[in-house]
Amino acid sequence: MTESVSKLTGEISCIMGGNLHSVWLYGSVVFGDFRFGWSDIDFIAFTNIRIAESQAQKPVLLRQTMDQREPANPYYRLFEGIIAEVTEYRKNRFTRLVYWGTSGQRICDKYTPDVFASLELVRYGQVVYGEDERSIFSLPDRKEIVSAIKEHYETIRKYARQTDERLYSCGWLLDIARCIYTLRHNDVIAKTDAGIWALENHVFQDESALRRTIEIRQNPLSAADDDTMHWLGNLGPTVQRYADVLEDELSVRETKNR
Repeated sequence: MTESVSKLTGEISCIMGGNLHSVWLYGSVVFGDFRFGWSDIDFIAFTNIRIAESQAQKPVLLRQTMDQREPANPYYRLFEGIIAEVTEYRKNRFTRLVYWGTSGQRICDKYTPDVFASLELVRYGQVVYGEDERSIFSLPDRKEIVSAIKEHYETIRKYARQTDERLYSCGWLLDIARCIYTLRHNDVIAKTDAGIWALENHVFQDESALRRTIEIRQNPLSAADDDTMHWLGNLGPTVQRYADVLEDELSVRETKNR
């Protein structure tokens, strides 16, 4: 993975004529929670100059280009993040940036930093190129953190009432565990660690679902049997029961803050 990150950095720097400010990793890679078959490689690359339209056309398809060039390399297709000019990122006003996501890539002029990602980058982000200049990132305050968790809770209520036969269906349980950890500690940890923490502290009544989820997370490539797929496809009611616990936790925090 280290070699793939280095090659990606070199390609971005070359496209930008050497005007690369820094490259940062965050997420499961930094927390030691990366798992093939589940995890992405989250990154942010900053440039020293505004990205011209002619420059943006090359990096927008860079991960596919590198994947085609080295089809045996399993990492390139897993990169997700943005390439943006550093000053524009500080101001959160963009002329142009390159976005790589799960569903595709594009050139755009808007980007809203995720609160969890911002918290991770300030406290745990790993700079792999350039100076360790964490002042680039804004540390979310308590109000912003709680607001982001509320939005995540609402997403769970809306979209996780029914689940399908994908490994990510049980990921909702880890997301909820991490939200509760963050509410209690005003910090963020790896999703697997959040699940283990929730078990150790008996946060949820139905611990068997979380135990199974952690087993799947730790060995996702061996979890595609029919029994597991059936379980994942019928996990919606369990996710909602876990969301009930998150709702109660949010209510407790709001009461304490009054």
